[in-house]
Amino acid sequence: MELDTATIPGGYSFERLRDDLASHVRAMPELREKPSKRPLDPDHPMWLLDNDFDIDNHLHRIKVGPNVGGKVLDGICGRFAGLPLDRGRPLWEMWVIEGMGGRADSRRLAVLLKVHHAAADGVTFANVISQLCSAEPEPEPELPCPAKAAAATGPLRETLDGMIGFARRPLYLAARVLPAALAAVVDAIRRAAAGRAMAAPFSAPRTALNARFTSERNVAFARLDLGDVKRVKDHFGVKVNDVVAALVGGVVRQLLVDRGELPMASLVALEPVSVHGLSDSTARNQVSGMLVSLQTHIADPVERLLAVAEANTFAKEQVSAITPTLLQDFGEVVGPVLLGVAKRVYARLTEFRPMYNVILSNVPGPDPARYFLGARVVAMYPFGPLLHGAGLNVTLWSVNGTLYIGLISCPAVIPELTGLADGMAAGLAALLTDFGDEPGAFAAG
Repeated sequence: MELDTATIPGGYSFERLRDDLASHVRAMPELREKPSKRPLDPDHPMWLLDNDFDIDNHLHRIKVGPNVGGKVLDGICGRFAGLPLDRGRPLWEMWVIEGMGGRADSRRLAVLLKVHHAAADGVTFANVISQLCSAEPEPEPELPCPAKAAAATGPLRETLDGMIGFARRPLYLAARVLPAALAAVVDAIRRAAAGRAMAAPFSAPRTALNARFTSERNVAFARLDLGDVKRVKDHFGVKVNDVVAALVGGVVRQLLVDRGELPMASLVALEPVSVHGLSDSTARNQVSGMLVSLQTHIADPVERLLAVAEANTFAKEQVSAITPTLLQDFGEVVGPVLLGVAKRVYARLTEFRPMYNVILSNVPGPDPARYFLGARVVAMYPFGPLLHGAGLNVTLWSVNGTLYIGLISCPAVIPELTGLADGMAAGLAALLTDFGDEPGAFAAG
């Protein structure tokens, strides 16, 4: 986040921001609880309130020199994105980066918030941000009640409950998961025969994006005028997500063209789909996903957009016909040991036949989001995790009429992301020009 601290009541100081954050966090279980697992409990870990919670273990302060440019800030964000979180504490950290405006503008501030995906998916994370934001700079007169720990049941009872849950897994697998999975396979075959199926698993071409990556991360950011995106959407009769997917397909296509590595087959994107509210699950990470062709074999941007829109339509129809919580249900019956084995097998398999090439996530932005802990929000960029088999994640959300885009990769996969970020605005400008419209304020990057 890029913030203007001039609106903070009483003026900005790190200590005031720290105290304000601590007051909010005390009422937010997502930021107060840590994963806990009893040694003899074979079931999944639980979220337990951290009774030793200390805000200073999570909030950090950095001062940078004057006239710090965007590339330096990107480098700082990439560095911290690659650092592991302490599993013994609530799974989040925040860095306050001071001095980015230089002497000429001491009001400017950058804030980087990182939350583990186990603690928050895109929807949950947007809700976390919303609780730290407001429509007005003045703080709320009364904060919600502090988060409370679940009633203690004792180690013996927790272990017995875990064993009961573990023993029920085979029944859950036979009665719910396997029938749903079989129905999904039959439906996929039927749709493929009719030519209306989403991209098949492991049908993505092997590209440089699927190379092995290290723990290092690099990031880049872009923003688009949401009004411009909607004008393209309305003119061509497609969805906002179709426009975004076509833009991502265009920049990835150009990257591979420049490398002389563009495959004949289209690249495939994994698009996470929220399943919040579709089951009785209390998990904070509730996502399914669909595989969508980015139509990177098509050079013309308008033809690519229309082809992406058709592919997205087929994918949405297929996902809607599948039990929405199927992926979550598999997670319920697969324990850590089997999951670890499956991950290693999957990682090896993707070296030869990728499941997908890019992760593309479009999540609802936080609301309200005009002020963050009293500071005016100038910009708010999201970015997501890298997963086995794809070394590029493009995450976006809309905030205050702007579509903010975060790209994250590994330098071993894509050494420089700036060209891809700049290409998003250039691609949108090309689509606007196609029907004689003028790009908005952000088209120049």
